[in-house]
Amino acid sequence: MFSDKKDKQTRNMEPSASQNRINEGTELKGDIISSGFFRIDGKVEGNISKPSKVVIGKNGSVNGKLTCEDADIEGKFDGNLNVSGTLTLKSTAHIEGEVVVGKLAVEPGATFNASCSMQGAKKAAASTSASEDKTNPYDRQQRLKKASEPLK
Repeated sequence: MFSDKKDKQTRNMEPSASQNRINEGTELKGDIISSGFFRIDGKVEGNISKPSKVVIGKNGSVNGKLTCEDADIEGKFDGNLNVSGTLTLKSTAHIEGEVVVGKLAVEPGATFNASCSMQGAKKAAASTSASEDKTNPYDRQQRLKKASEPLK
């Protein structure tokens, strides 16, 4: 009778024992490959790949390349940022570099000095042109055009 769909979604999105944390005062140089959540309150110089979600805290900073599903940034990021889902920039965020995102949410006060491209833009343009080719029976201009054509 009751669906556990919401419970499954919540379990997948909540940090668990697989959460990784780099605390304030910690400096890390090197590449990181993980499948779990990441919270960065320290400093990271290097590449971070494949985490499901990355949170860069207010005092956190990343210099390098970050590839992830979702990201919430309150601190500093400098480099290449590739977020397949949603990138959320809090008011204290400072971003420099190149950014590729699926969706972008920016709070007032955030600094965003980056070239940015949206992943969905190509798909949306393709679907728009495809839908223009199809005839719509409710489009008045198409009906008028058909009416003015000679009968065969």
